[in-house]
Amino acid sequence: MPGLQKATQQQTKTHNSRLVLEAIYDRRQISRADISRLTNLTRTTVSDLVTELQGKGLVEEIGYGQSRGGRSPILLSVIDDARHLIGIDLENDELRGAVVNLRNEIISTASLPLHSREGDEALMLVYELVDRLIASTDKPLLGIGVGTPGLVDASNKVVLRAVNLNWRGTPLGDLLQARYDLPVYVANDSQLAALAQYMFGADKYDSNLIVVKVGTGIGAGLILDGRLFHGDGFGAGEIGHISVVENGQQCRCGNLGCLETVASTPAIIKSVHALAQPLSNSPAPDAGDLTLDAVQESFAAGHPAATQAVLEAGRYLGIAAANLVGTLNVHRIVFLSQLARFGTPLLDAIRQEMVRRVLPTLTQDTEIELIDLRPEMVILGASALLMSHELGLKLAR
Repeated sequence: MPGLQKATQQQTKTHNSRLVLEAIYDRRQISRADISRLTNLTRTTVSDLVTELQGKGLVEEIGYGQSRGGRSPILLSVIDDARHLIGIDLENDELRGAVVNLRNEIISTASLPLHSREGDEALMLVYELVDRLIASTDKPLLGIGVGTPGLVDASNKVVLRAVNLNWRGTPLGDLLQARYDLPVYVANDSQLAALAQYMFGADKYDSNLIVVKVGTGIGAGLILDGRLFHGDGFGAGEIGHISVVENGQQCRCGNLGCLETVASTPAIIKSVHALAQPLSNSPAPDAGDLTLDAVQESFAAGHPAATQAVLEAGRYLGIAAANLVGTLNVHRIVFLSQLARFGTPLLDAIRQEMVRRVLPTLTQDTEIELIDLRPEMVILGASALLMSHELGLKLAR
C-alpha cells in the first residue's frame, strides 16, 4: 500500500504542476497569487511548483505587476524557447519538417524529396530529415511529433498502413524513440491538420469540427467534443479510400473508384490532361508536366477541360461531405487544400452536391469553408499534440 500511495502523490504533483504551467502559459504574464486563485491550489503549493518549473528552465520572473494595495507582485512567464520540438509531415511527395518553439513558432525548416521511395528507403529518408532538424537547433528538445498518411494506431505509435509509403504495421514511434532517445507521437496527417485548424484557426469553431484535407491524398480529421476522434480501429475519417465511382480507376490501395482517384490534386491534373487531348489539334503534354498552377490558369480562362475536371472533383467532394453530414451532423466542415485557389465555383459545386444528397434539415445549418492548406499545418498539429502530452498544455485558440 505505501507504494500505491507514493504513486498517487506523484500523479497529483504532476497534475498540479501542469495546472500551474498551463496557467502561466495561457495568461502569458501572471503572479503566483493569481495562479493560486485560478487553480485553487494553496500559495505554498504554487510557490513550490513554480520553483521546480524555474529549475527546469521553463518559467522565469519577468518583472513586477500592478500593486493592489500592497507590494507589487512578481510576474511569471513561460520561456518560449526553453524547449524546441520537431514536427514532421510525411503526406506529400516532399517530406517536410520544422523545429518549433513552445509558442508553435517555426524556428527552422527542412525538406527532402521522396522520389517515390517507400518501405525502408522512405524510413531512412525520415531519419535523414530528423537528423537535419536536430542539427539546426541548440535548445533542449521536448520530442518529435509526426503526421503520416494512412491508418495510424496513435496509442501505440504504429503506422498500420500507409499506401504511398508502403508501410504496414511499421512501429514508427518506437523506431524514432530508440534512435533519438526522445518522446515521439505519431498520428494521421489529416487528424493533425484538423487539430491545427481547431487550435489556431478562427475562434468561431465550437466543440465539433470536421476538416477534410485534400492533397496528394484525401482524409478527414474529426474533432468531436473538443477532442480528436480516432475511431475504434483508428480509421475514422479515412474517406479517401471509399469507392465513389462504380468500376472506376484502380487506386493505389488496390480498390476501384476511390475518392482519391477523382478528387485529389493529382487526379484533377490527370483528368485535365485526359479531357484536353480531344479538344486540341496539337499533341497534349504529358500529364506529369502539368501543374496545379497551369490548371488554375486554364480554369480562370474558362477552358472546358479544366472547368469540367475541377467541378467534377467538387461534385465528388460534395458526396463525401454529404456522407459526413448524414453520419455526424456536424455543422462546421472545412476543406483544407490548395484547391482553395478555385474559389467560389468549386465551393458551390461541393455545397450543391452535399445539399442534393442529404435531408434539408441536416444541411440548413451546415457551414462549409474552403481554405488554403498552409504547408506547416500538419507540422503545427504534430507539435500541438506533443506539447499536450508532454506538458499538459491545451493550446488556446
